[in-house]
Amino acid sequence: MTKPPGKLVIFEGPDAAGKTTVCREVSRTLSERGISHELIHLPGNLPGTFGKFVYDLHHEPGTFSLQDLEPTSLQMLHAAAHIDTISRQIRPALDAGRWVILDRFWWSTMVYGKLTGADPQALKVLRSLAKLQWKRVSPTVAFLILRRESCDPQIAAEYQRLLRSLRESYPRHTFANDGSIQSLVEKVLAIMGVGSRESAGMKSENELITDKRTIRATSSIPWIPPEPINPTVVFDSYWRFAAERQEVMFRRLAGATPPWTHDPIIQRHRFTNAYRASDRVSQYLIRHVIYNGNWSARDLLFRILLFKLFNKIETWQLLERKLGTLCAEEFAPRNYSRILREARDRGTAIYSAAYIMASGKSAFGHDCKHENHLELLKRMLQDDLPSKIRDAASLAAVFSWLVQYPGLGSFLGFQFAIDINYSTLTDFDEMSFVVPGPGARDGIAKCFTTLGGLNETEIIRWTAERQGMEFERLGLRFRQLGNRPLQLIDCQNLFCEVDKYARAKHPEIAGRSGRTRIKQVFSSRAEPLSLWFPPKWGINQFFGLPKVALGGSDGSLFGFDSERNMVVGRTVGA
Repeated sequence: MTKPPGKLVIFEGPDAAGKTTVCREVSRTLSERGISHELIHLPGNLPGTFGKFVYDLHHEPGTFSLQDLEPTSLQMLHAAAHIDTISRQIRPALDAGRWVILDRFWWSTMVYGKLTGADPQALKVLRSLAKLQWKRVSPTVAFLILRRESCDPQIAAEYQRLLRSLRESYPRHTFANDGSIQSLVEKVLAIMGVGSRESAGMKSENELITDKRTIRATSSIPWIPPEPINPTVVFDSYWRFAAERQEVMFRRLAGATPPWTHDPIIQRHRFTNAYRASDRVSQYLIRHVIYNGNWSARDLLFRILLFKLFNKIETWQLLERKLGTLCAEEFAPRNYSRILREARDRGTAIYSAAYIMASGKSAFGHDCKHENHLELLKRMLQDDLPSKIRDAASLAAVFSWLVQYPGLGSFLGFQFAIDINYSTLTDFDEMSFVVPGPGARDGIAKCFTTLGGLNETEIIRWTAERQGMEFERLGLRFRQLGNRPLQLIDCQNLFCEVDKYARAKHPEIAGRSGRTRIKQVFSSRAEPLSLWFPPKWGINQFFGLPKVALGGSDGSLFGFDSERNMVVGRTVGA
């Protein structure tokens, strides 16, 4: 099997910004986690190479009987050294499957060249040359590190001006190194998509950023946390809830009549499914928004984001009735706004209550919330976000593009990234990246008294990796969706749901929020339940009748109806 190429991670910034320190800390962390990589400094740090010669010539000209170097010739030497380092160090490492952590990039040539008086026309030529040479080893992600206390403001401003002028597709992030280095490194690692730490010589199921898909290490043994993890009784309820909520779904698929459970809490209150993709709104998104036509990347992202900004099926259907096919080409915010304003004035809710969208007024200035969100969508299209998402290197990179927009914090950025990943626009493993939301953090606080030295992201992975053992430990039968176990997003959502469930089941155990009531009451729907999942998952065929007839304890069967393109159920003998 051909080894996948390594990943090029860029760190740039002014002198004294702490960029090199961040590089070293990232390198140290990658070493601890068993990720093969090289830390390279431009123009070059390998003895006996032209890059190292230029480095020494730049920093110690007196050694070569020189007083100084003319600015244009110095930057031309740097450009030549970059080519040498690409050929001698960077490309061989990437071709061998190793990551490259690169301290400096061609950006420095432009910034320092301009500020030291290099010839502007020569810098234009060098920029064209840089694009040509670096195209062969395009970065996976690039970080600009700034520091208010020690950085020259003029240099920092020039770096930011350069970034705004870039048209390359790889994701770029700017961080202020004004706090804890460890905190900054953790943010960088999260965007890089690096998974849980290695321990005891065993490979964890680390998810590594890659060109189009994530490559998972193959280990079925959950890795061992550095310290003991102390679960509470709520952790047992987490698994019992997951198993029973899944049974409710299968009973509904089979056409059984309510109530579909003997659990009084699940009977009375509304909870999401164990699998996020099985939920009603997700199902509508998958079947009616994403997979009901052959959409361009631009139209596909437009449709997904338009739907998710309101997250309400009835709002989507209203817009379709009034405007016909919803696509980016015909997007007119004023027309959309008029329709939504009229609905709102009639007392119709146009937003889902599942989560709260920030109003966006500070960014876009409109008094009407929906007008700001339409402006947000317009800006995303103007920024060519569809192309950036399509070319993203990882699920973490998709997340990082989204959270750069006003009103999309970590929670919504992650949820939207998962929704986009249902489509053909991206195809990343859902086990590659997770961001715990506020509800999940509450649930985690109820499930554990100590996390064994892990953070909340790592505890979600730890939970997902041991799901089989936990169901077996408790004697529970959990019916997966085909061969698809619970993913990180599902385990994250289950922590949120068990936070609510525990308010009734374990009122003595307080979480962070202090909430004691479950607000949403369950009411059954008259229409039969049917499910269909993204074809790329390869799980729809597991429900085919009669080849794979899966039976429930109530004597029912359910399966995939290929003619209607959905999972359906029927009761035996009915």
